[in-house]
Amino acid sequence: MRFAETFLTAAAAITGAAAAPGTTLGPRQQSSTITVDLSRTFQKMDGFGFSLAFQRANLITNMSDKTKQKELLDLLFNRTSGAGFTILRNGIGSTPNSNSDFMNTIAPRNPGGPRATPQYDWDGKDSGQLWVSQQAVQQYGVKQIYATPGYMKTNNNDANGGTLCGVPGASCSSGDWRQAYADYLVAYIKFYAQEGVPISHLGFLNEPDYTASYASMRSDGNQAADFIKVLYPTLEAANLTQQLGIACCETMGWGNGANMVNSIRSQGQEARLKTVTSHTYTGGPSGPMNSRNPVWFSEQCDLNGQWTTSWYSNGGAGEGLTWANNVYSAVVNYNASGYLYWEGVQWPNPNTNEKIIRVDNRTNTYEVSKRLWAFANWSRYVRPGAIRVGTSGGTGVRTAAFRNEDGTIAVVVISTTGSAANLIIKINGGGVPSYVQAFVSDSTRNAASIDATLGADGTVSGQVAARSITTFFILPGAKKS
Repeated sequence: MRFAETFLTAAAAITGAAAAPGTTLGPRQQSSTITVDLSRTFQKMDGFGFSLAFQRANLITNMSDKTKQKELLDLLFNRTSGAGFTILRNGIGSTPNSNSDFMNTIAPRNPGGPRATPQYDWDGKDSGQLWVSQQAVQQYGVKQIYATPGYMKTNNNDANGGTLCGVPGASCSSGDWRQAYADYLVAYIKFYAQEGVPISHLGFLNEPDYTASYASMRSDGNQAADFIKVLYPTLEAANLTQQLGIACCETMGWGNGANMVNSIRSQGQEARLKTVTSHTYTGGPSGPMNSRNPVWFSEQCDLNGQWTTSWYSNGGAGEGLTWANNVYSAVVNYNASGYLYWEGVQWPNPNTNEKIIRVDNRTNTYEVSKRLWAFANWSRYVRPGAIRVGTSGGTGVRTAAFRNEDGTIAVVVISTTGSAANLIIKINGGGVPSYVQAFVSDSTRNAASIDATLGADGTVSGQVAARSITTFFILPGAKKS
């Protein structure tokens, strides 16, 4: 599978539900001070998201209960009642006439050779992904992509690896399919464009360091760089380079991704990338990726743990607080500009945490994990284009701060202890804040509104509950004299 992502830039008002009555904050500490330094800047944020590949989108698209269908869309994309996700990662199918959980290709028939005219077959559904994408774009504001047909690879098979015919070390009796593959990807982009969904990021690989029993394609960095030399001019000729950029390389492990980027750079192709993408299933980062481009943790999940809706129990891999911290580590420690969970929705089987929402389309019911609300405290308030800025201080908390393009400031605070904390937040390097809101997710609350106060000196005061994530959303005011 290859994938398309789509940016959401909805501008809904930011409000929240009242804090749950009877909520226990735990023992309180004396106030500690967090200082936000707007003059110390880091990476620009692209956003947070998820995928609906492998027919998962059909769980939403084909849901007969339209009220529940709208609820699912709101949970994923709405900034006031859901997570406010801003990236949608769609799979470009490579399987002919698939009725399984694989995805249909737009070129099901081998035209007879790489220079023969392909017969594209667009069904206007794209495994349910088109309708969800249209809703994301039209109702909430979104835009981004990845695939290869089997006959374009050395093994002449959609599955079980194989390499694109024509790249170094991959010759085929049928010929060089590099240009045909580039044309195929452009055709997919144009089909989405004609349906009112512009694609912003195009990827041509997914887990190229892994041979899967389903649709897959192998590639090393030199082979990826070689194809970029074909793909980029093809996008230019189609007048698409102003609309979208190339993403690479969706490796299974961070180290393999770094090696591929190094090879792409050595061949002079790094400047043609818009985004560097990596998974961490076979190995995570030991430091930031060495790239001039924005870096996305483009597919993350707990594949092994049994389904849970727990916020915090014992620090399990599927718990909400765990994912609040996972995002923090990627964004603060490794300078990630984007962070995507694997599946947004999935049916109950397998009973794992690879999805955020478990949907049973037989009964039109769903169950929401606390992972969604961990993401909500990031994605609702840290919007595309935000710049991460410096923070210091605070006791028993992890902090990150961002200045959005509209000047609003989001300060994300994660409690690392079993005690509540009173906080004072000082903003240096900008105007005196004019208004503040605070929102908390923990074992009993889901991005719920809580009290925060603004002092006459411009400092923000509030509380952070034990083992929670709280976002202080601050509106700018007059410049300091």
